[in-house]
Amino acid sequence: MRWNLTLMFTFRSLFAPFLLMLVLLAPAISQAADSNAAAPQADDAAPKVNASVELPKMQKILDKIKSQVSGENNESKLSQLNEMALELSGNADTLGQALVPQRQQLDAQLAVLGPAPKPDSGMTETLEVARKRSSLENQKAKLDDQIKQAEGIKNGALMLSSQIVNLRRDQLKSQLALNSGSILGPRFWAPLVSTQDLDGEKISDFLSELQDTAALSWEPGWRFGTIGWLIAAMLVMTLGRRYGEEFLAWVSIHKMPKGRLRRSFLASAIALTTLAAVVLTFNFFALAFARRDEVSSDVQDFIMRLVQLSVYCGLIAGLGRAFLSTRRPSWRLPAISNEVALALKPFPPITAALVFIFQTVESFNYSVGSSLNTTIFANGLTALLIGSTGLAISMRTNRVRRRMAQKGNPPEARSTLVGLIQMGLTLTALAILISLVIGYVSLARFLSYEVIWCGILFGSFYFLSQLVTDGCDSLFSTQTSSGRRIQSSLNIDERHLQQAATLLGALGKTLLVGIVALALLNGTFASTTPIGLIQKVIEFWGGKGLESLNIVPAHMVNAILCLVVGIYVLRAVRRWLDKEFLPKTTMDAGMRVSLVTLLSNIGYVLIILLTLSIMGLQWNKLAWIVSALSVGIGFGLQEIVKNFISGLILLTERPVKVGDLVSISGIEGDIRRINVRATEIQLSDKSTVIVPNSQFISQNVRNATMGNAQGVVTIQLTFPLDIDPVRVEELLLEVYQENERILEQPEPYVRFKDLTPGGILLSVTGNVASQRQISSAKSDLLFDILTRLRKEGIVLSTPQTMIIERRAQAALTDDSQPLA
Repeated sequence: MRWNLTLMFTFRSLFAPFLLMLVLLAPAISQAADSNAAAPQADDAAPKVNASVELPKMQKILDKIKSQVSGENNESKLSQLNEMALELSGNADTLGQALVPQRQQLDAQLAVLGPAPKPDSGMTETLEVARKRSSLENQKAKLDDQIKQAEGIKNGALMLSSQIVNLRRDQLKSQLALNSGSILGPRFWAPLVSTQDLDGEKISDFLSELQDTAALSWEPGWRFGTIGWLIAAMLVMTLGRRYGEEFLAWVSIHKMPKGRLRRSFLASAIALTTLAAVVLTFNFFALAFARRDEVSSDVQDFIMRLVQLSVYCGLIAGLGRAFLSTRRPSWRLPAISNEVALALKPFPPITAALVFIFQTVESFNYSVGSSLNTTIFANGLTALLIGSTGLAISMRTNRVRRRMAQKGNPPEARSTLVGLIQMGLTLTALAILISLVIGYVSLARFLSYEVIWCGILFGSFYFLSQLVTDGCDSLFSTQTSSGRRIQSSLNIDERHLQQAATLLGALGKTLLVGIVALALLNGTFASTTPIGLIQKVIEFWGGKGLESLNIVPAHMVNAILCLVVGIYVLRAVRRWLDKEFLPKTTMDAGMRVSLVTLLSNIGYVLIILLTLSIMGLQWNKLAWIVSALSVGIGFGLQEIVKNFISGLILLTERPVKVGDLVSISGIEGDIRRINVRATEIQLSDKSTVIVPNSQFISQNVRNATMGNAQGVVTIQLTFPLDIDPVRVEELLLEVYQENERILEQPEPYVRFKDLTPGGILLSVTGNVASQRQISSAKSDLLFDILTRLRKEGIVLSTPQTMIIERRAQAALTDDSQPLA
C-alpha cells in the first residue's frame, strides 16, 4: 500500500506542474489562436507531456490496485483503493485531454502537406515532403494509441471503482458487526440532501436507458403488442385472480371429498392463485417493455431481478390472504378469531409492497453502481419500515385480544408455539430498531430479511404439510371412492390403509422439513431465487455438501428400497421353509422352528449390512463398526451373548427338545419352543415360563421324557396290624392289573415296606407308557383302591391319639375334705 501511495504521489508531483502550466498559459494560447499566430509559435508555447512515460506508470498503478482489491476484505482499505481508482481515472482523463491538441496539430500539418499522390496520377513530390508526411503519420498513429490507452485506463479505473463499490456492498450485507452510523445522525440522511456527482451521473445514465427501453416498446410495429401485454397484465391481476380463486373454491366444495382436505386445498389454492397472478403480471409487464433485442443488458438484468422479486412478494401476499381468510372465516385453517384476522388484514399487502419497493431500490442501486452511502441509506430505511411493521403486527394483535376480553368475548386459546412465534417477532422487531439506532444497519437489514424469509418458509410449510396430511388421509380413507378402490383392488384391511396414510403423510412432512431446513441454512431472502433453491435441493439430493460424511440422499432411497425388498424376500423364504420344505424332512417340529428362527436372524443381519453398504458405508468401515460392537457386546451384552451361544448348543446337541417334560430350578413343564435366546416352558396350569438358555447349560436339568422313558406309579398305604397282608396284596394287584393305563410288562408288584407300632406299610408299583400319565393313572388307582377296601371291610391305619384324664386327682380332692 505504501508503494502504491508513493507511486500516486510521484504521479501527482509530475503531473501537477503540467496542469499548473496549462492553466497559466491558457490565456496566452487563446490569444495566440485569436491572432492567428504561426503554428511553430503555438507549438513552442504548448506544454509537452511525456505520455510514453506516464501511461505505463498509470497502467502499473491500475494493475497494482486490481491485485490488492482481489484479496482485500478490510472496509477502510477498500475505501482507500476506491479513492485511488477514482483519482487514477481522473488523471488518465486529464492526460487524454492533454493529448488531443497535439493530435489536432498533427492533423493540421498533415492537411497542409496533403495526401500522397497516386502512382498513376503523373504527379511527383520531393523526398523531403514524403519523409515529412511519413513522420507525421507515425506520430499521429502513436498519439492515437496513447489516447486510446489513456481512455482504456480511465474506463478500467471507473469499472474497478464500480467493482469495489459492489464488493463493499456485498461485504456490507455479510459484515453484521460493522457500525455504519446511527439513523438519527446526519450522515445517514445525507444521500437525500446531497448526491455525489458520480452517483448522479450514473443514475441519470440508467434512467436514460430505462426511458429508451420504454420508447422502444412504443415504436410503430411494437406498440400494439405493448398494449396487449399491458391489458393482459391488468386482466390477470384483477379478473384472473378473482375468478381463478372462485373456480378453485367451487372445486373444493363440489369435487373434493368431505373432510379437512377441502379447507387445506382451498387455503393452498388462495396462496397459489395470488402468487400466480402477481408473477404473471410482472412477467407481462416485462414482456411489454423489455422484449426487444435492443434493450441493454443492464436493463434486462434489472427487470429480471424484479420478476424474481415478484415471486416472493406474491408469496407474502398469498400466504397472508390464505392464513387470515377474511372472506371465508369458517374455512380458516389456523385458530384465529375473526376480529384478529380483520385487524391483521392490511399487513400482508403492506409488507409485500414494502419489500418490493425497497428491493427495487436495492436492485436499482446495484445496477447503477451507486455509492456505499446510498446503499446504506436504502438498507436502513428498509429495515426501519419492516421492523416497524413487525412491531405493529404484534401490538395490534395484543390490542384486539385485550379489547375482546374486556367486552366479555374471550379470544381463542392459542398454543404455546403461536405464543413463541409472536414473542419472537416482537423481540426481533425491537432488535431491528435498536440496531438502527445504535448504527448497526447491516445487522438490522439481515434481521429484517430473515424475518421475511422465515415467514415465507414456515408459512409455506404450514399449508403444504396440512395439504399433504389431509390428502393422504383422504386418499386412503374408506369413506372416499379412492380408498375403497384401493382396498378392493389390493384386498387389504382398513388398518393397512390407515397405516399407509400415516406413513406417506409422515414421509411427506419429513421431505418438507428437509427442504425448509436446507432453505434456512443455505438461502436468504435477498439472494436466493426459486430456481437456485431447487438447484440446491437437487445438489443436496446428489450428496453435495455431505462428501465428508460419504452420504448421498439418493443412495439412502436405494438403501430403503433394498431393505424393503430384502425383508419381503426373507419372509417369503422363511414361509417356504416353514410351510413347504422342512415339513417334508425328518426334523421334528422344535428343530424346524429353531432352524427357521436362526436362518431369519442371519438373514436380517445380512440385509442390514447390505443396506449400509448401499448407503455408502465401505466394508472396511463396517469392519470397524463390527469391532466396536464386539467390544460393546463383550462389556455390556454378556448375558445376551451367553444365552445366544447356549441356544446354539441346545439346537445342535439337543439335550432337550420341544415336547420334553423337564424340571429345572423347581419348575416342571413341557418345552413348547426353543428360541435362540430363551426357551418357553408351559406348566401344568397352562402358564408359560421363559427360561434363559444358559440355565439349561449351567444347571441340573431333569428331562423326564428323554429316550421315551416310561412312568412309574407308586402308592404307599398304611394298614392296621390285625389285617390279612396276603388278602390286601391280592386286592392291590387286582386293582393295578385291571387299570388300562398300567402296563403288563413289567408286572405290577407289592412291597412290604415297613412294620411299625402304628401299622403295616405296603407299597404297590406299576408302570405307565409315559411320564405324563402318572398323575391321572395314580388318581384312578386311588379311587379304585379305596372303593375295594371299603367293600372288603378293610380300613387304613389311623394315627394313635393319647387322651389324659384327670378324674383320679379330682377324686382325691373330694376325699380329703372333712365330713360335715
